[in-house]
Amino acid sequence: MKEYQTITEISGPLVFVETDEPVGYDDIVEIELSDGETRRGQVLESASDYVAIQVFEGTEGIDRDASVRFLGETMKMPVTEDLLGRVMDGTGQPIDGGPEIVPDERRDIVGEAINPYSREYPEEFIQTGVSAIDGMNTLVRGQKLPIFSASGLPHNDLALQIARQATVPEEEEGEDDEGSEFAVIFGAMGITAEEANEFMDDFERTGALERSVVFMNLADDPAVERTITPRLALTTAEYLAFEKDYHVLVILTDMTNYCEALREIGAAREEVPGRRGYPGYMYTDLAQLYERAGRIQGRDGSVTQIPILTMPGDDDTHPIPDLTGYITEGQIYIDRDLNSQGITPPINVLPSLSRLMDDGIGEGLTRADHADVKDQIFAAYAEGEDLRDLVNIVGREALSELDNKYLDFADRFEEEFVDQGTDTSRSIDETLELGWDLLSMLPKDALNRIDEDLIEEHYREDETAEAVEAEA
Repeated sequence: MKEYQTITEISGPLVFVETDEPVGYDDIVEIELSDGETRRGQVLESASDYVAIQVFEGTEGIDRDASVRFLGETMKMPVTEDLLGRVMDGTGQPIDGGPEIVPDERRDIVGEAINPYSREYPEEFIQTGVSAIDGMNTLVRGQKLPIFSASGLPHNDLALQIARQATVPEEEEGEDDEGSEFAVIFGAMGITAEEANEFMDDFERTGALERSVVFMNLADDPAVERTITPRLALTTAEYLAFEKDYHVLVILTDMTNYCEALREIGAAREEVPGRRGYPGYMYTDLAQLYERAGRIQGRDGSVTQIPILTMPGDDDTHPIPDLTGYITEGQIYIDRDLNSQGITPPINVLPSLSRLMDDGIGEGLTRADHADVKDQIFAAYAEGEDLRDLVNIVGREALSELDNKYLDFADRFEEEFVDQGTDTSRSIDETLELGWDLLSMLPKDALNRIDEDLIEEHYREDETAEAVEAEA
């Protein structure tokens, strides 16, 4: 292990060191300051005569007298089942006052790519307890489904609600206790101390911490640290899923802060920027994270991801949501208008999408009528939304009786189906029954996307009668 005192330049989070022998990319570095303090960093760029190091704890106080040691190994995460219930900082050090972590093994944080041939198609339902997700944009095991939010919207509340409520419904044949357990890994990047306290209070209050591992990188922590926090979280998730057979849900918030850290490092390296100043390789970098979700043949566990991002300026064409939407399998859209109406969680189901939903619902998975009910609600709500614009021009009196029913449907859908507060957990049966309650407002001949047998079985005649009486 060689030690150098040849720092030539310090630029933002980067330190440049002259070297006389090759140094490996991603190698871990120790920098010892003149007062004895030690900081850790990682090799970002390696040439024949110099090395660029990104320092995790920030470069403040580092001068030319500091000594640099190259440890000759990449960054590893100590993993063990005992991590459940623990809280770490953004570099994987415990901050909950608990004992040191005694690892079963140490794993490279970059992870190993899953061979596409060995991937198993995600098709098993995860119940979040949130009707707008379970009923309309179902999450399945092994999927990556981001939440597109914007500043000032309650995406954190939704993340906590999912972390608290998410379960894997028991397989019918699995009466033994050996079934796969459920765990939540929460990776927070660049959040404020207030948000961190809110998260921790909620985890502790509800007992969700027992089955969770929390990684906290705060807003005043160095930006560089944000680039490793999600990798530590995903390494832990892969270990629990593929070695210990857990079904792991990984929630990463906020990916916007992560991408800002990439931009900061790119600016310090004086790279040629891509769209809006973000690095040209941001797509590749995000894909390295998002593609670490999925299921592997022959393994019981799975890694499901819910990355959360805030769209700068509510703009879904911004590079961060744009690239995320390309890589991931859909999005859950949090809407400012619904939020201003007091609807919680304010999920707008129309621009939301779960690309893998169709294979994860239906008989034996959720319920035989799920797909038809979902299609019909989407169609009826979209019709109601269109008519709202028309009402503003011509007034309700100019609309037909059926059009008025669609308008009422849209209102009730938002107030009863989407709006459920942060503490209500609905089973998939409750969600679908609620859907039938709403669809029964419409006449039978308007339900053109549902099989007739299902209409006969579930349609509520009395709902229509009540609606007519109410109008009278």
